[in-house]
Amino acid sequence: MSYRYSMIVLLFSLSSVISCAHAQQDAKQPAPNPAQPAKPEVKPAKPDKPKPKQPKPKRVNLGQFKRIHQDALKMIENGKAEQAVEFLGRAAEKLPEDPETQFMLTVALAQTGDTDAAVAAMKKAIELGMHPTRFIAGPRDLLKPIHESDAYRRIAGQTTNTLVNGPMLGQVTDTEAAIWVRASAETVLRGSVSAGDADAPTRTVDVQIKKDRDFTGVFKFTGLKPNTTYTYSLVKPLGGDLKNVRELETGTFSTLPAPGSGHKFTLAFGGGAGFVPQHEHVWTTIHKQKPDALFLLGDNVYIDLPQSEYMQRYCYYRRYARPEWRKLVSSTPVYTIWDDHDFATNDSWGGPEIDQPVWKRRVYEIYRENWVNPYYGGGDDQPGCWHDFYIGDVHFIMLDGRYYRTDPRIENPSMLGPAQKKWLFETLAKSKGTFKVLCSPVPWTFVAKGDSRDTWNGFKDERNEIFDYLSDNKVEGVVLMSADRHRSDLWRIERENGYALYEFNSSRLTNQHVHGTMKTAIFSYNKKQSFGLVTFDTTAKIPTVRYQVMSIDGELVNEILLSRDQLK
Repeated sequence: MSYRYSMIVLLFSLSSVISCAHAQQDAKQPAPNPAQPAKPEVKPAKPDKPKPKQPKPKRVNLGQFKRIHQDALKMIENGKAEQAVEFLGRAAEKLPEDPETQFMLTVALAQTGDTDAAVAAMKKAIELGMHPTRFIAGPRDLLKPIHESDAYRRIAGQTTNTLVNGPMLGQVTDTEAAIWVRASAETVLRGSVSAGDADAPTRTVDVQIKKDRDFTGVFKFTGLKPNTTYTYSLVKPLGGDLKNVRELETGTFSTLPAPGSGHKFTLAFGGGAGFVPQHEHVWTTIHKQKPDALFLLGDNVYIDLPQSEYMQRYCYYRRYARPEWRKLVSSTPVYTIWDDHDFATNDSWGGPEIDQPVWKRRVYEIYRENWVNPYYGGGDDQPGCWHDFYIGDVHFIMLDGRYYRTDPRIENPSMLGPAQKKWLFETLAKSKGTFKVLCSPVPWTFVAKGDSRDTWNGFKDERNEIFDYLSDNKVEGVVLMSADRHRSDLWRIERENGYALYEFNSSRLTNQHVHGTMKTAIFSYNKKQSFGLVTFDTTAKIPTVRYQVMSIDGELVNEILLSRDQLK
């Protein structure tokens, strides 16, 4: 047998064996059932994709109390009410006695639809000391889900004849006075002032309270007698009958002496007043000093969300409900300007346009609704918060450092804008004040905030233009005041072509956050929250101004006395 023939036989035999084995294996498999679909081919499992990391829960920062409930409100506005409930639950564990946490928890729970839990949080807030009118003030839209509850209706019924906020005194002159209020609903309120003197007859004013101004109104009394103490009474007509009224509030104020008269008076001033319950007693400390006026020079409530009307209003509601605040402002005239945290965000600028960014005008309108300044910039045609007024023969000029501020990095930046700067020079030219006080929301001194351009350090040419105007026009008696830095300072600014200017700076009324003291200042204090007291005496042969730094606990920390002769 040949080799080739042997190989063919062997291969044939192997092929037969393999075919037989396959046939036997197939016989063991069940026949396919056409009624059942074939099983899909099983492929090896792919490894799981890593799950995206969940964002860390928002931290409850007790070192920035004013932000806790603002953070929760942001969540609610962004449709994350359940996240806000969880966040506030953790806040409540750390702050079990805090009514503000329960208030915002009420808002958050109402937005989740859990009205029973929202009502329970509302009741707890009131048990912890919150005045029921907080739930009337709002945010009304966000609290609407609980408006039909029996508990809320009882509160609404109990507060219908009380003011929600106020009264707050605005400008008081020798013959006029303004009083601001917020009511619970659209209505007519009546105010009257009386001195109990036949030579000072009673004056009566009716004010229409409307929803489109967030239920606020201002009583403006005219024809008053100079240098006289008046008692005011604010009442609400019952059933629309002005002869049948319910008294809401009473208080007192004193008119100023005739314009140009020598006068001795004291004002309290500051800024940096974020909402911090454990520091709200600063308003009581100020009240004990019996100032004739209160100046708030910026960062008065800390909003930092200009696009949100809810946030703006909320920040006013919570401050205005504090009993310490209400007691002070019901008898002390209040004058204000804003800074970055009230106007927009940190170190912000509004730009040169009136209506751009789109939120600017609405911020101005809400600001105007919540204060009672003599006037606001150039009015609706030229919005802003700058204004001026006299107390006796001292002229105060309040500047707006944000609405028209440009980017300080551009060529020829401006903090004031052309309209306000024109107004400033015209106002200085007409001033008859023994002292002229220029109030800025940020320090005039270039070095007060290091190299930051947020102060006048970013607008050196414009500041120097103002100072040159003083020299060129021989404007005497100028004093500078400012806020922004979380401490209280005294600065002396030397000028080559004029007398040295003194700057009184204070801006830590309630804030927890603090800025370091400045070695180059005449004095600088930051150990506690503080405010400035400034006393003008133009009755003396040589008029004087005294600046004192007071701690939140009423301690005199530093002071200086300047004579008018040093300012010429």
